[in-house]
Amino acid sequence: MRTILITGPGGSGRTTVAAATALAAARQGTRTLLLGADRDDTLGAALGVRTGPEPVTVEPGLTVRRPDPAQGFRDDLATLQDRAASALDLLGASRLDPEELTPLPGADELALLRALRDAALAEAHDLLVVDLPPAPRALALLALPEELRRYLRRLLPPERQAARALRPVLGRLAGVPMPAEALYEAAARWDLELAAADAVVADRNTVVRLVAEPGPAGADAVRTAALGLALRGLRPDLLVANRALPEEEAPAGSWLAGPLAQQRKTLAEWQGTYDVRTVAHLGRDPRGTDDLAALDAPAVNADAAPVEWPVTDRLADDGFLVWHIPLPGAVRDELDLVRRGDELVVTAGPFRRIVPLPSALRRCTVDGAALREGTLAVRFAPDPRLWPQGR
Repeated sequence: MRTILITGPGGSGRTTVAAATALAAARQGTRTLLLGADRDDTLGAALGVRTGPEPVTVEPGLTVRRPDPAQGFRDDLATLQDRAASALDLLGASRLDPEELTPLPGADELALLRALRDAALAEAHDLLVVDLPPAPRALALLALPEELRRYLRRLLPPERQAARALRPVLGRLAGVPMPAEALYEAAARWDLELAAADAVVADRNTVVRLVAEPGPAGADAVRTAALGLALRGLRPDLLVANRALPEEEAPAGSWLAGPLAQQRKTLAEWQGTYDVRTVAHLGRDPRGTDDLAALDAPAVNADAAPVEWPVTDRLADDGFLVWHIPLPGAVRDELDLVRRGDELVVTAGPFRRIVPLPSALRRCTVDGAALREGTLAVRFAPDPRLWPQGR
């Protein structure tokens, strides 16, 4: 199954483009599922149908679903209370009733990740189109599975389960209760669920599609979003220039002259960097499948290539291994690198990611780094204490 994750700056029309993309694919014979997370049902407004937690068939081949974060939050907390019943009773805590629970910040993102994972595992569709939140929230959502898995591994290392038979004894000796086996079982289950969602995001058949209006504000937002995606190892397959004005000379003194000049300048800049497709402005807000079809949204880009972070062996020439990290749009003054054990902490602008080092680089020390033509090259020198002799 192929997956298209669609995002862009707020107000760029990304939801409309997501709906038009899914509709176009379905009318070409592709079994398509469209997922959204907007509580205001903007997907339903664009499609002309009401959407919700239950799948709705819009047309043959097109199904749309909008998961309910409130129900998912209530179910998760109820499960957690059941599994932690002994600890809650020990503390004298009273349980929360499902009727008094309201979803906390982040519940929407978790519900969408779960729906994304379930759709991929079900294998009932050929194409999954996901209407992500606006770009800043979308980037945080895409990072969530990897970051939560890292926290779980640090707080509850799986290797410590080997001592589960000794926990009752250790608890009596220490005079304090030891982590219950149910806690490790819950952590293992969460890790498995997060790994499934992370696998969908990182899959070679998953692409991110950016939507923005061609203009100064759209250009700034695309530049920032592309940098955040690059740090996650993702690259836009297409950049959709939405609500493009007709390329006609505006009459002298017309207010259209300024917006058209900005549009042409932005499109020229984008076309040198991205695969740009324009979607025309209809002169009204698209409503219903007829309007969505008139947008002529771009189809699936089968030629989109995954992002590679290759390691170059220059030991024979310079005595280094070089890790190449593509970061288009990065600024040298806003870059930071920190080696932490077998991980590298990379900061680029407002974004930060902790990535595990490839196995060969774990036996090396960081010797320096340079940013050239949008690629960060990190040099590693073999550590004599760890590097095999004779290499």
